[in-house]
Amino acid sequence: MKSLNVLIISLLCAAIAFTAPASAGPADITVVSSSLDPSVLMKGDTGTLTVVVQNTGAETVAIRSARLYGSGVVPLSEPYPSVGELGAGNSKTFTFTVRADGGEGTFYPTFVLDFRDGAGNLRYPVPVQVENTPLSASVIQKPDAFAESRTADITVRVGNPRPNAASGVQVIPQGSGFTVTPTGGFIGSLAPDASGTVTFNLTPTAETDVTFQVVWRNGINTHTTDLVLPVAFGEDKKQADPVITNVEVTPIAGGYRIVGDVMNAGLESARSVVISPGSPATPIDPFRVYVVGTLDPDDISSFEVTFKVDGTVAEIPVVVEYRDDDGNRYTATRLIDLGGTTAAPLKEQEDGGFPIAGILVVALVALGVAGAIYYSWKRT
Repeated sequence: MKSLNVLIISLLCAAIAFTAPASAGPADITVVSSSLDPSVLMKGDTGTLTVVVQNTGAETVAIRSARLYGSGVVPLSEPYPSVGELGAGNSKTFTFTVRADGGEGTFYPTFVLDFRDGAGNLRYPVPVQVENTPLSASVIQKPDAFAESRTADITVRVGNPRPNAASGVQVIPQGSGFTVTPTGGFIGSLAPDASGTVTFNLTPTAETDVTFQVVWRNGINTHTTDLVLPVAFGEDKKQADPVITNVEVTPIAGGYRIVGDVMNAGLESARSVVISPGSPATPIDPFRVYVVGTLDPDDISSFEVTFKVDGTVAEIPVVVEYRDDDGNRYTATRLIDLGGTTAAPLKEQEDGGFPIAGILVVALVALGVAGAIYYSWKRT
């Protein structure tokens, strides 16, 4: 009888073992990967932390909950209060929203899985990097000096010294006392150690500061960097430079004639060049003004102007007016010494009469005609 009882108990144990296999333990659950978007945070940034776990055992594991906690990088989302069973060979992804509240460095918020039936838990420190390095900006092209109402090309370069990519990078000029085209420049995404450039056409109307604001995103977080460019007016070393040479002053009837050459000694073209005598001189015909046109760098052209002066004047200015490629007007002046020369007196024709030489010629012609008529009559 005793042998029969032992046999029955043995059979029951075998049946139980066959119908209810033993549960796999927590040692079969492994964190296979973790990632952060963006991959590197800045202080105050919000990111998405993703943790993937896998059941590497042969049996199902019952998981009660999942949570994340830590300092420096803190979770903003709620924990997973009920996870359920994870089958053999399967994986599950857990996502948490986190914020960088500490300084720079690498922080390790802890990911925790709690198992059912008092089987303990799994703890896994997740590395999160925080670095506050911003994008850099610099002006790589600008004129030597700015001039009022003259358009200048400004090129801004933006670089990414961060260990992760920046997206949506754009440059926006801000300030007053100028107009600018375009009103903003878009660069887009910048990989680590990459750079991009934007060129603006800036026309200042007053001395001012232009702020180029660089705007970009680190994940979903927007950041800015300001680059300030002082705009002060001065002489542009490349602009056109008309120079008057080889000047000769000659007295004419009632005034003077000046002939000479004008040369562009600058590095840019002078447009619509016009030369005229300035006050106290009064322009007279035939060359009140002399139109040269365009003078390219190193070009030269002759000119001639005529004028009169009232009283005794030792020197008069010769004024060169010209425009740049943007239509801005400039003037250059050279004082010309009259050299003690005296203008010839006005002839009678300027008062409406006949010149003496003309009267003599007419008289001689008349006498010749009269003599011819008289000789003809005498022969007949």
